Amino acid sequence: MKITREKNLDEIKNGYTKDKRNFYHCNFCDAVFEDGEIFPINGHFYRAEKAVQMHIQKEHGSVFEQLLQLDKKSCSLTDVQKKLLQYIHEGKTDKEIASLTSTSASTVRHQRFVFREKARQAKMYLALYELSVEGMMDNLLEVHDHAAQVDERYVATSEDEEQVLKTMTLSIDPLKLKQIPAKEKKKIIILRKICEFLEPHQVYSEEEINAFLKQIFEDFVSLRRYLIEYGFLHRTKDCQFYSMDLGRIREVEDHE
Repeated sequence: MKITREKNLDEIKNGYTKDKRNFYHCNFCDAVFEDGEIFPINGHFYRAEKAVQMHIQKEHGSVFEQLLQLDKKSCSLTDVQKKLLQYIHEGKTDKEIASLTSTSASTVRHQRFVFREKARQAKMYLALYELSVEGMMDNLLEVHDHAAQVDERYVATSEDEEQVLKTMTLSIDPLKLKQIPAKEKKKIIILRKICEFLEPHQVYSEEEINAFLKQIFEDFVSLRRYLIEYGFLHRTKDCQFYSMDLGRIREVEDHE
C-alpha cells in the first residue's frame, strides 16, 4: 500500500490525495478521479471528491481498516495494540474489551491512556520536525508513488538535479542525453526529468514510447528498461502499451 510517503496527516486520514493537476488519487490502489468530471455510481452522479470517497468505502472498507494493515515498521504498533485499537474503533467498552482480551478493565483503561500519550508525543515530534526542516523540504525532489525500495538514492535536491542535468545532457528542451549515468542517484534524476515530457495519465503504444525515448538517447531500450525498473513507467503484460499511470494500464488489460 502506497499510503504514507509524501502525504500529510489529513491526506492519510482521508485515504486520498489531490495532485497539482486536480486528479484525486486513492491511497490504497491506483484509482484516479479527475476533478470536473461526473462519475455515475449506483444510479447516481457524483463529483470527483465524493466519487473517490465512495470508492474507498466500497473497495477498501474504510481508511481505518487499511491503515490497520500497515506493518510495525510503518506504524510502530504491535498486533496486540492493533487489536485494541480495532475494539476501540468499534465502540466497545473497557469491560467488553477486557473480556475479549482476557485482561482487566483497568488494564484497558491504562492502554487507552498510553495511546493518548503516544498521539500527543507524535504531534509534538511532528511539529518539531517540520519546524526544523522548514524550507529545506521544499528543496527536495518529490519521490514518485511507485518508486522501488525508496532509500538514499531518491534523496536529491534541486541543486543536485541542476548539476546532473548540466553534466549529463546536451540540451533540456528538447531533452537529449550525453549518456545514461552509472550512479543510481543520478540515473533517477534523469529518469524523473524524462517523465516530465510524458503525459501522466496517457497510454502510449510501444512504437510511441520507443520513438519518444529514441529522441532523447540512442539506447532507448535501456532507458525504457530503467523507467520500468525504477517504477516511473508501467506496461501491459504483452509489452504493447505503456503509461506512467498504473491504473490506466490495468484498464487496458481489463479490456483486452
